[in-house]
Amino acid sequence: MDTKLIILDRDGVINYDSDDYIKSPAEWNPLPGSIDAIATLTKAGYTIAIATNQSGLARKYFTSETLSAMHAKMLNLITKAGGKIDHIAYCPHGPKDQCNCRKPKPGLVQQISQTLNIPISTETLFIGDSISDLNAALNSGCTPVLVKTGKGLKSFVKLKQLENSHLNGIAVYNSLSDFVNTLVTPK
Repeated sequence: MDTKLIILDRDGVINYDSDDYIKSPAEWNPLPGSIDAIATLTKAGYTIAIATNQSGLARKYFTSETLSAMHAKMLNLITKAGGKIDHIAYCPHGPKDQCNCRKPKPGLVQQISQTLNIPISTETLFIGDSISDLNAALNSGCTPVLVKTGKGLKSFVKLKQLENSHLNGIAVYNSLSDFVNTLVTPK
C-alpha cells in the first residue's frame, strides 16, 4: 500500500496566525479542532508533515531555540491527542533571500519527500491558508487544499476574483477539522 502523505502549513492551519508573527510558545495557540484533526489523520494511517515559512528567524523576531520550543509545545499537544507529526520542514529565510525553500517554491516539499523517503504525487495533499501555500503545492506536484482559517478567507476571496486561473477548482474547507472530517469517514 502506498504511503498516504498529508502536508500541512502551520500558521493559520494548525494554530492562530498573526500579522505580527508568532514569536513565542505563549503566542502559539492551536485553532479549535486542529490538534484532534491531526490525531484523526494519524489514526487513519496518514503520514503527516508540516511545511512552514518562518521568516521571523531572518527578521530576528525569534531564535531557532524559540522556534524549537514552539514546535515542542505543538508536538506535545498532538502527541497527547494521539497524533504524530513525522517531519517539520521550515524555511528560515526572508522574502528577498532567493532561497529554494520559501513557499511557493518547492524546496520544503522536496525536503519532506527526501527525509521521509516518500515520493510526491497528486495523491499528496497540501493543506494551506494562503495563495503561496496553494502554489507551493502545485509547484511540487501535490494537490492543494485551502482552509478558510488564518489568511484563508482572504485567499478564498482572491481565488474567487481570479478567472481562468491555475488555482480554479481547488477544494476549499472551513478549517483543518472540517477537511479531515470530510476525508476520514468513521468506520
